[in-house]
Amino acid sequence: MEMPNPNAQILARKTEIVARLQAVLPAGGVIHEPFETRAYECDALSAYTCAPLAVVLPTRTEEVSDVLKICHEMGVPVVPRGSGTSLAGGALPTADSVVLGVARMNDVLETDYANRIIRVQSGRTNLSVSGAVEEQDFFYAPDPSSQLACAIAGNIAMNSGGAHCLKYGVTTNNLLGVTLVLMDGTIVEIGGAHLDAGGYDLLGLICGSEGQLGVVTEATLRILRKPEGARPVLIGYDSNEVAGQCVSDIIKAGVLPVAIEFMDRPCIEATEAFAHPGYPDCEALLIVEVEGSEAEIDAQLAVICAIAQGHNPVELRESKSAEESAKIWLGRKSAFGAMGQINDYMCLDGTIPVTELPYVLRRIGEMSAEYGLGVGNVFHAGDGNMHPLILYDANQAGDLEKCEAFGAEILRLCVEVGGCLTGEHGVGIEKRDLMEHQFSPDDLELQLAVKDVFDPKWLLNPAKVFPLAVTQTRRVG
Repeated sequence: MEMPNPNAQILARKTEIVARLQAVLPAGGVIHEPFETRAYECDALSAYTCAPLAVVLPTRTEEVSDVLKICHEMGVPVVPRGSGTSLAGGALPTADSVVLGVARMNDVLETDYANRIIRVQSGRTNLSVSGAVEEQDFFYAPDPSSQLACAIAGNIAMNSGGAHCLKYGVTTNNLLGVTLVLMDGTIVEIGGAHLDAGGYDLLGLICGSEGQLGVVTEATLRILRKPEGARPVLIGYDSNEVAGQCVSDIIKAGVLPVAIEFMDRPCIEATEAFAHPGYPDCEALLIVEVEGSEAEIDAQLAVICAIAQGHNPVELRESKSAEESAKIWLGRKSAFGAMGQINDYMCLDGTIPVTELPYVLRRIGEMSAEYGLGVGNVFHAGDGNMHPLILYDANQAGDLEKCEAFGAEILRLCVEVGGCLTGEHGVGIEKRDLMEHQFSPDDLELQLAVKDVFDPKWLLNPAKVFPLAVTQTRRVG
């Protein structure tokens, strides 16, 4: 993956840059020794690494503003970073950049149960937001698989979702307001503790902008009452296509589960060996969960089970207890770690219409044979958010390149059937060269023009989202 050549003038001024940053941050807030900055040389797309010029760790919005003012004045690129869990290279530094990490900005600033909101600093982890309100029987709905570690800042940058986004939506549906620091240090408030804001929907523009427009330091989030109860059902099938058709039929029936998760045989076998959840011997597995009162749960599951039975399942297992529910979910929650025990892998993030699931799954299988690389499918089937895990050997020459070519073909397929390149991981560096496959030149130009307004010098999160040649031309221009 090509990255821009570092700016030699910036590298030559490292001592001056570091000194100015140290002057506006508390002791220990600037990391600049090469052996220390290596910890920030990549994110969860670990196939690519590049140590930054320096790393700054502010603790409040005003410090972020001071840092950005200095970098703007000196022409230093800035890479915003939450917890570094991006699977698309969204926090990959350049050699001449300063990484601005928000991990120390993790406080709860306000909790308002009457109005169902919580305001937090953006470095707070996803799961700990729910942890802050669970004693009052509230929770924060978006639940990425990395929720134990991922930061709200990154969730906003990539518009993250999770297993329960089918019912509750993704980050943009649960975000009410942000404090945003622009590249020149200007602090702005967008949205707030109310359902909707007047004027242009700038909040919708910021959420999913991948750190290209500003640095989010605080967020006002919607919190919800916990449901009365929830219950999953596990359904096994003898083919991916049949499982995909079952998902499509459930959605068409008008039932709204809180989650529909899909796993194919490679993932089933890997998780069984890794976590021992007791899954059946089958080609494809669905986990469908509904919630509400006991009567509501029974009624919804009756419809779902009738649809599932119509497709001749290998096994249909409805949970009867909290222990059985945990067992059903155990394998799904362990899938990524389990696949990592087998080999290196690249996790994709294309999204497709639910009706196209059977066809796309079949084509992925055919491509796997063509490329000679294994692939495991585990994803949020209810909203068509695919997560193929392509297995490769990082120590085998040419394997990474073959894996990338395979992944690009899958993502192009997603677009061709009416979907898009990303559902929740973002574009980052992984998909930037595919943007021209989804968007026309006019579409891209409009997005570039928005970037021009917020960041005229093109210093924020360089080499991401847009094709590299376009980015370099824009920055020079």
